Amino acid sequence: MLIVMLAIGSTDILFALDSIPAIYGLTEEPYIVFTANAFALMGLRQLYFLIGGLLEKLVHLSYGLSVILGFIGVKLVLHALHESGVHTPEISTAFSLSVICGVLVVTTITSLYASREERAAARAAKENGTEGADEESAESAEHRS
Repeated sequence: MLIVMLAIGSTDILFALDSIPAIYGLTEEPYIVFTANAFALMGLRQLYFLIGGLLEKLVHLSYGLSVILGFIGVKLVLHALHESGVHTPEISTAFSLSVICGVLVVTTITSLYASREERAAARAAKENGTEGADEESAESAEHRS
């Protein structure tokens, strides 16, 4: 049991440390970076279970997260070039947050729409399959009598 708890705790720490570059993509304030990691350590497992339950409905989430990670990577590269003296555009924190929120909103809306369409198609196929089975059983009952 101790080994399992150590594995779970080390996984939480690994994921919290993994998010540091993403936080620096938004801000360089040490207090915000520290508190974001502290909150990640406290609530990451609960968030994982929440998102795990929503993954059936959020079918486009992986695409949105890849766009966000790509955006943060480009922002970090531009920031590093800017710090080394190369004249590159500086992406503001407000713009970064608006891009991230926008991508998440678009991903959520398209995912919910796609999952709703998929459920409607599955429901229609089920109803058509059930109606066909009822008609076949009625026809076979007529032939028997």
